[in-house]
Amino acid sequence: MGLRRLLQPGDGRTLLVFNCHEPWVHQLSALDCDLDIIVDLPGKYNRGWDERMRPIPPRSRLISLSQAMESPTNYYCIIAHNTTDLLDVRCRPEPRVLVLHHTLEGRLQEEHSAIDPQKAKDLLRVYVELVGAHVVATSMFKGESWGYTDDIVHFGIDVEDYPPHTGGRARGLRICNFISSRRRILMWDFHEQAFEGIPVTLVGHNPDLPGVEAAENWSHLKSLLQTHRFYIHTADPRFEAGHNMATAEAMAAGLPVLGNCHPTSPVKHGISGFLSDDPKELRRYAQILLENEDLAKKMGQQARQTVIERFSLNRFKHGFLRSIEIARRKWYTRKVGPGKTAADPARLVAPTA
Repeated sequence: MGLRRLLQPGDGRTLLVFNCHEPWVHQLSALDCDLDIIVDLPGKYNRGWDERMRPIPPRSRLISLSQAMESPTNYYCIIAHNTTDLLDVRCRPEPRVLVLHHTLEGRLQEEHSAIDPQKAKDLLRVYVELVGAHVVATSMFKGESWGYTDDIVHFGIDVEDYPPHTGGRARGLRICNFISSRRRILMWDFHEQAFEGIPVTLVGHNPDLPGVEAAENWSHLKSLLQTHRFYIHTADPRFEAGHNMATAEAMAAGLPVLGNCHPTSPVKHGISGFLSDDPKELRRYAQILLENEDLAKKMGQQARQTVIERFSLNRFKHGFLRSIEIARRKWYTRKVGPGKTAADPARLVAPTA
């Protein structure tokens, strides 16, 4: 997709944000700020904005990194998602937030990195202090992984964005990108054992899996959530959280969730879904929900209530606005010690957060 300009920045607050994954960036529209979203970045399978995941947020424009660096806009805050982002904006004069979306262990596993985890933590801490960034984790589980637990802001979901659940299709649903490269993190062998013979729809960008495709757009995604009977999330507790944004979306849409036992799962066993580390037992639970539509709907309503209580968009808004103000205070009060000169961040080899 080419660059698309959606607004002329006005006198209001404007945030500069790197595009990481569209559902998370899209929720920033709740902050009532203009957004300059940096796209056309290397390393993403979609260099622009993927409208199959979310529409482009209101009051936003898509710009390139070079346009961001040359922009005369005085950004209220810069939102980065890894150390590469921080390095790219090192010459910008505004406050910055680093958002931790993954665990350190999961990141090292996915990148097949042999770096010592403690060394990675130490490098990140030095790097963050060097560039004057404030760190926010999207869950306590991820914050603890990196050693940053002072500011935790869970993502936010508006349950009213999702139509009433019908569950008429007696099938499970799972949304996941790049399954083949994340099999260990996602406990995919366990997934396959548990749901063998169970009708399951897989959705996501997985070009090596025949017949598995991303949703056409957000409306199509919501229709899939509306019609399927239950949702699936499995994750190895050593590498990944017991839920992700797609799981919470499914719960908001009224689907019960099936998965392995995970200490951070928002699912209450027997109330908003079923959890088990025994694949045969989990398959039996799946069969129960396929045969009992009323039970699935009742459990789905409990799942929806969980999202209202734990992942409200309003709570995200207030939490992240607070994070931005902390970042601004840190930025404008930071000092370089007597006789010292700030080092060049490019000289420091930092881990990819």
